[in-house]
Amino acid sequence: MLVYFLIVLVGTGFTYDPLVRAEVGLSEPIAVTIVDKLRNRDIPVLLYPAKTKAPVILFSHGLGGSRHNSPYLARHWQARGYHCVFMQHIGSDESVWKDTSKLFRLGALKGAASVKNYMLRVKDVVAVLDELEKWHQDKTHKMYQKLNLQKIGMTGHSFGAVTTQAVSGQSAMGGRLSHFDPRIKAAMAMSPSVPKHGNPKTSFGTVMIPWMLMTGTHDVARIGVTDVEDRLAVFKALPPGDKYELVLNEAEHSAFSDRSLPGENKPRNPNHHQVILALSTAFWDTYLKDDKEAKTWLNGDGPSQVMDKLDRWQKK
Repeated sequence: MLVYFLIVLVGTGFTYDPLVRAEVGLSEPIAVTIVDKLRNRDIPVLLYPAKTKAPVILFSHGLGGSRHNSPYLARHWQARGYHCVFMQHIGSDESVWKDTSKLFRLGALKGAASVKNYMLRVKDVVAVLDELEKWHQDKTHKMYQKLNLQKIGMTGHSFGAVTTQAVSGQSAMGGRLSHFDPRIKAAMAMSPSVPKHGNPKTSFGTVMIPWMLMTGTHDVARIGVTDVEDRLAVFKALPPGDKYELVLNEAEHSAFSDRSLPGENKPRNPNHHQVILALSTAFWDTYLKDDKEAKTWLNGDGPSQVMDKLDRWQKK
């Protein structure tokens, strides 16, 4: 399939292919627990290391998830030359439901989708970034001088998208409050959402770094009141300049993860993951590696070569 895809790209003038990846020599993921001493809080992470010094991509899981979620993303980005750090947010992770009776799981998950856990997640990102800086400077650490900390990307799905939005430019309280961390240079939110309170234009008008949004025409979660229009409203509210949106036709909330969620009944489209991998990789290559060919692919006809006919793609 990849050989065929490359032929298609060459035939249309493209030599850049975001789906080509190194299949051998990849290190196995490393489980690490980062300790935020200021909050006396553990942050489990799964590190997928690149072969050499490389940019970094942080991933924040959705409600009830873990650092082991979405390895298809981690493995592809790792093979493309990125250090991937998949975080786990205690309090809104799998621990919420694993030891809970099935009868009470939905209620437990709803309770975990709280402002308290939102703030814990935001501070988790800051703590992980601080720890990466220590790793990079520690001569005894495996990651010594291997992290390009000038090129950090942030991404996540669902509650992880909310986390991503918070640390990459979304503001609150009429634009007076922001959790933006300037170390993050580009961000991708899968299943984004507008805040419950405030004007979307005000909330997202402060986003100055490149953003890519991904959603689906049936992207509705069982928890929360966010509908598809709320997800689409995020892109509409963003200021112009290096902003992108993908809408996958008939994709449900789980399209961005590894398996279907309870209550979902549409067949999974195997091409969705290919589109997600291709567009996200071109985005990272453009803004974290300054790859001019990737930028040409991303802003030209590249996306249309991998998307299904009814998928939607726009930029501003």
